[in-house]
Amino acid sequence: MDSPSDRSSDPPAAAPAASAREAEASARSLGAVLRDYLVLAKPEISSVVTLSAFAGFLVGSPAGMDGGVLAWAMLGTALCAGGVGMLNHVLERRFDAQMKRTSARPLPAGRVNPDRARDVGVFLVCAAVGILCPLVNALTATLAALTAVLYLFVYTPLKRRTKWNTLIGTVPGALPALGGYTAATGQLGTGGWAVFGILACWQMPHFLSLAWMYRKDYERGDYAMLPVVEPEGDSTARQMIGFAALLVPTSVLPVLTDAAGWIYGVGVVPLGLWFLRTTFVFNGERTGQKAKRVLKASVLYIPALVALLLVDWFV
Repeated sequence: MDSPSDRSSDPPAAAPAASAREAEASARSLGAVLRDYLVLAKPEISSVVTLSAFAGFLVGSPAGMDGGVLAWAMLGTALCAGGVGMLNHVLERRFDAQMKRTSARPLPAGRVNPDRARDVGVFLVCAAVGILCPLVNALTATLAALTAVLYLFVYTPLKRRTKWNTLIGTVPGALPALGGYTAATGQLGTGGWAVFGILACWQMPHFLSLAWMYRKDYERGDYAMLPVVEPEGDSTARQMIGFAALLVPTSVLPVLTDAAGWIYGVGVVPLGLWFLRTTFVFNGERTGQKAKRVLKASVLYIPALVALLLVDWFV
């Protein structure tokens, strides 16, 4: 028989091990939750949005830039993009559950509560506007709020109602670039509208190539994407080529408005022609593989554009 002292010493020996296991489980759970919320913030799209705002800021700062304003502008843009992405997930969760590509996302999979995701998304958008208004300027904050409203309450519902949704979505998609310009200048100007036009043209081949790759999935989700409504692909290819072609002269507008120099101009034209070529290749062979080439080219286009602006700015 164990002595009283032996019996009293057993539980404390086991307790630390149990506590360690519970703490480890809690840490894993917290990490998984944070990863799910990061997915809801659409980091890939948010990074492109923030990069486009940086491009706008560069175009608006030919003679020099305020590093503090730049930092606050990029933070506000990133928070707004993340919040809008999260709220978009909330609005589309039932449709995402019907699609193979999106059914495992945190909301349709049931890993995140929709009400909590909504609250976090609203908080992020409000925080973005709250940062941009006093620390950047009211115009940039207004553009951020307008982006959220147009994306969530115009573009998102139209994705299931009209094949023109992608074209309409170019407006909220390009506003962050204009917001980057207004962050630097405090006003709307030709340079800002030039970078707005660049992003608007760029989005069409980018998102149409994605829609072509996943057209069967979009059909299951009841989305009225152009490749779903017109599956033969003529309109999709025509619009991809048309907007990629329009992107070439549009990308030169910052040079013509004295917002960028010759180094940018010399580099951006062949960049646009290379992007355009991928759309012609897709038109010749309308496969998922060729659409993926257009998508990859579009993903590389924005960082390359910003790199050209940076080199031009420093030189």
